[in-house]
Formats: sequence, C-alpha cells, structure tokens
Amino acid sequence: MSDALRRHWPWLALALLAVAPPMLGRYGTGLLTEILITAIFALSLDLLIGFTGLISFGHALFFGLGAYVVVILAVTVGINPLWCIPAAILFTAATGALIGALCTRAGGVSFLMLTMAFSQLFYALAMHWRGVTGGSDGIGGFDAPSIGPWSLDRPEVMYWAVLPCFAASYAALARLVASPLGQIFIGIRQNPTRMRAIGYPIHLYRITSFTIASAFAGFAGALFAIFSGFISADVLYWTRSGEALVMVVLGGVGTLTGPVLGAAIFLLAKNLVSSWTTHWLAAVGIAFVASVLFRPRGLLGGRK
Repeated sequence: MSDALRRHWPWLALALLAVAPPMLGRYGTGLLTEILITAIFALSLDLLIGFTGLISFGHALFFGLGAYVVVILAVTVGINPLWCIPAAILFTAATGALIGALCTRAGGVSFLMLTMAFSQLFYALAMHWRGVTGGSDGIGGFDAPSIGPWSLDRPEVMYWAVLPCFAASYAALARLVASPLGQIFIGIRQNPTRMRAIGYPIHLYRITSFTIASAFAGFAGALFAIFSGFISADVLYWTRSGEALVMVVLGGVGTLTGPVLGAAIFLLAKNLVSSWTTHWLAAVGIAFVASVLFRPRGLLGGRK
C-alpha cells in the first residue's frame, strides 16, 4: 500500500459508506448504522487501552449512562432526544472524571476490577430502580425525532445522521492521539515511571483520558438510544464491556481503524452467523483465538 493510500484510505472508506444505503436495503442499512455506533464505543475504549495503557472492564457503564440520559429525558420530561445528546455527553464525562479519579490510582488488574465493580454497581441500581429505568423490562416509547422534514424512524435517515457523528468522532480521536496530549498518553502507556520522573502528573493525565473516553462512550450510548428507541439494564452489564474489549483486541489495540473493523466483524457475526446457527459466539471465539495466535497485535496492528 502506497504512503498516499495509507494516509487517505479511511476517508476513501468513508466515501464508500456514504453511498452504501441504496445497495444494502432496509436491514443492511440498519445493521451498518449499529456498526458505526458500536465503532464509536470501541474507539473510546481503545483510547484507554491502546493509547493510555488502562484496561477497563467497565466501559459499558458510560455507554449505558449515555443511553439512559437520552431515554429518561425524552420519556419522562418530553425533551427532543436530539437535544438530550449534549446532556448525555456532559453527564458521562462528569461521571467518568469522578470514577476515573478513584480508579486510576490503581493499575493493572486492580484498575480492571474496580471499573468492573462500578459498572456492576450501576447495573444493580438500574435493575432495582424500576420506576426510573424500567429494570430488566426497560424503558422506551418516545417518538423518533426528526431533522427538518426527515424522520429518524426511517433507516436511511438514521444512517445519514449517524455517519457524520462517526466521522467526527474518528477525526477527533485521530487529532487527539496525534496531539501533544495524545503523545503524553502514549508515553504514560509505554513508561509511566519515566513520565513521572520527568515531571508529568500521570494521575491527572489518566483521569483526563478516562474522562474523554467516557464522553465518547456516552455519545455512542446516546446515539444507540435514539437508534433503538428502547433501553434496558442490559446495556450496563459487564458482558457489553467484554464485547467492546474483544472488538478492540480483534481489530488492533492502539490503532483507530482496528476497533472499527473489530466492531464490524463482531456485529456481522452476531447478526448474520446467528441466522445460520445459535453458536455464533463460537465463530467470534475462533476468530479471536486465531487473531491472538497469528496476529497478536490485532488484524490491523501497527496501523493508525
């Protein structure tokens, strides 16, 4: 692959995505929309794992909180779901800053277990606070919002709304990791002791990374709430965090394109392979094991 193509192929892929809906039909367009939303979620986790060296197993907490903010405000207060998206981002960012301040002082397995504990704590709260969250039955029922004359209950309109959100998220994260702040994150991942010795407050930078990742995960959750029109406590369960972790590792830790590819593979297996067999997770497991054995850095490891 030439250097020019290597630099610009993500935008070539985006151009192909822009003309995809007429070729995919209603079901395919909906599936691709879900892939793009999930890719934002996976990208946010990769900021922690691949660029800051923080392995979180509770990232579903922020995805779920973003989704709940949108649905609760839309259903109980009657606010247009689109106007709820900024509130979801701010709320998840604030929650991420608070939890990050508590968790990032730990490292390794301790950090992983603390993030998982917080996620399960909020999952238990959502399950028992049925009057607000709906518990396992979930909450939904708001009307799909519109952008001008176009209603988001039409799959192609929802897709056209999500695609620029995905592109903006990808571009923002690409700019972030190439910035001096992103290079500090990478330095902390590679050698935190050295970064501390030369004067960087690594705890503060880890909180910053955790907060940014939480905000992007909340953004993805908010989009998912509008896409599905329904949310249950399952969005907070630890398995969703595990799925995101699989996407990141499968596609390539420390890349930006890898988590997108991982999200696509995972959801295609979930939605297409499951139509042939109930053991679709076995296909994902085989792909994951093969990736670890033959491509330990992920399918796109080494690329940005």
